[in-house]
Amino acid sequence: MHNPVEKVITALTEALNKKFEDFKGMYLFGIHLDGQLHKFDDIELVAIFDTEDKSKRETIWPIIGKIETDMDVCIDLYPYTQAEFEADEELYEQVMEEGIFYDKTGAKQMRADKEIPQ
Repeated sequence: MHNPVEKVITALTEALNKKFEDFKGMYLFGIHLDGQLHKFDDIELVAIFDTEDKSKRETIWPIIGKIETDMDVCIDLYPYTQAEFEADEELYEQVMEEGIFYDKTGAKQMRADKEIPQ
């Protein structure tokens, strides 16, 4: 059975897969690593794509808004390419230290400090 946070991740990965062929998966980091919803804290995620631009972000935000409304959560999603993510040193280090990677199907794959499967 999925915990509450994994249900959000599953809904989000399903929606992102429907819109974007280049969606690779996402990292969960922050307080929600325990799998529980925390009323006043956002679920922090980094989504990885082959390409990332303004057009993609404009398509992502309504998806996030719908899931937030439907599931009564707040999501803080950072869309990146892998290279852009690694270039954001502070965020990258934090996620690599504590995060968990979920593949494009929403399945938990590994701790973030492991390399993304191709």
